[in-house]
Amino acid sequence: MPLLKIANGRIYDPAHGRDGVVGDLWIRDGIVIAPPAGADVRADRVIDATGLVVMPGGVDMHCHIAGSKVNAARKMRPEDKQPFARHGAFRSGTGGTVPSTFTTGYLYAGLGYTAAFDAAVPPLSARHVHEEFHDTPILDKGFFVMLGNNQYLLQQLAAGDHRQACNYLGWIVNTARAYGVKVVNPGGVEVWKQSGGSVRSIDDVIPEFNITPRQIVREIARSVDELGLPHAMHLHCTNLGVPGNASTTLETMQALEGHRAHLAHIQFHSYGGDPDDQSTFCSRVPELVEYISAHPNVSVDVGQVLFGPATAMTGDSALGYYLHKLLGAKWYSCDLEMEAGCGIVPIVYKQKSFVHALQWAIGLEWYLLMPDPWRIAMSTDHPNGASFLAYPQIIALLMDRNRRDEMLQQLPAGIREKCTLGDITREYTLSEIAIITRAAPARMLGLTQKGHLGPGADGDVTLYQPQTDLQQMFELPRYLVCGGEVILDDGELVKEQPGRTLYSAPGFDEACVPAIADWFNEHYSLRFGNYGVDDNFLPHGREVACVQK
Repeated sequence: MPLLKIANGRIYDPAHGRDGVVGDLWIRDGIVIAPPAGADVRADRVIDATGLVVMPGGVDMHCHIAGSKVNAARKMRPEDKQPFARHGAFRSGTGGTVPSTFTTGYLYAGLGYTAAFDAAVPPLSARHVHEEFHDTPILDKGFFVMLGNNQYLLQQLAAGDHRQACNYLGWIVNTARAYGVKVVNPGGVEVWKQSGGSVRSIDDVIPEFNITPRQIVREIARSVDELGLPHAMHLHCTNLGVPGNASTTLETMQALEGHRAHLAHIQFHSYGGDPDDQSTFCSRVPELVEYISAHPNVSVDVGQVLFGPATAMTGDSALGYYLHKLLGAKWYSCDLEMEAGCGIVPIVYKQKSFVHALQWAIGLEWYLLMPDPWRIAMSTDHPNGASFLAYPQIIALLMDRNRRDEMLQQLPAGIREKCTLGDITREYTLSEIAIITRAAPARMLGLTQKGHLGPGADGDVTLYQPQTDLQQMFELPRYLVCGGEVILDDGELVKEQPGRTLYSAPGFDEACVPAIADWFNEHYSLRFGNYGVDDNFLPHGREVACVQK
């Protein structure tokens, strides 16, 4: 592979303490290398980065870009489609809140992102997700497999068989070629599938299994740590979107007992108030930030809401139904055999809505009140709070207090009394933006080759032209280098390449497999031998990479 030199850029590489330091980067064979010795070394290509901001490629650790629910949303929202015309060697597709596969890769690259992780894939959908990943270019990709309502796992937890539960998690992650483990409304989806109800407390008992969400969260987090997975248990807490849910969120974090957990789309879990009285709806971000700041085993991504169209898409079936009844919008729900479910509802976040405006403010509170940016990652829970294309808008709001204040003045009266956003003067620096969009999510995911620009890092680099309009600056990178290849060249998308699928391969006791097979063959309509993604499935031109802790 040619030798690439990025010369004289202002390098923002927080992992190595570089805060706008002017210097050069060298990339060979897709990897950042130390400057070659010898005066006669000549790069095959030199990008003159004089005056440009240089950062690692962006890492989106929580989004929804593949799988059965994503495809269902694409089908049920024809009114949302925006054509993405074919040009040159690039494929056509559609945009909107749920872009098609090829378009997703192109649009992420157009923002300077080089890695993205789908946050909720049931094991039964894993095979198809790998097919979709193959059709999502440029990005390196991975997914978290959903296990918080998996019936085999719940049975092992109910029997108190932690060893078998842990081995099952190890087996399923290997079988699905997943990167990590996702828990969605632990036990609550199973309750909804049984009775149409849900759980409201982490100590509610789940019928048939006689266990609680507290036990599920604690035991899965413990198993993830024992398996040595690179990423913590990825958790969607109970009572998402419900006023007063901050108390449940705090109790859930306390239930971890020191085990690692990453709390997804934390904005949706940070509400005070009475569920039956909307006038009491308020922010409880400060006390949750205080707890997380004192407990390094917990990290978060935000799930920022932006005004405009979105698609509520969740593995939490009960939440999907709740939103359908609340909004009166069309609704899709799916029961995934013995495993999980999903709910999909179109939504428009309106600036004149008090609830939507407060959700917008609560998300920004999280970024601005968190003292340590290494513990928080940027996300919109794409496409739930907004499209990932809104990231530049969020960046501009974080870096410019005046912009936030102007927005606050346009929102419904009383918002300032329900949150602290109007009193916050903090403005993010470019280094802090590099942390929450690159370095921190890579570190939370255990990706040692991403999120930094030191020797040995993947050759993923984004170059931005400084502008007074910060949103426009981050919407239009000048260059994107992915795996050492120039993908965006002077603002134009010039190349497409496959990207890798990243997965984990934890060790587990293979003696557990016969018992799993017997249970599956008894309970599933799909036979055990066809359940997962086997070694014969993956090749077909795919490039995959196993990531160990």
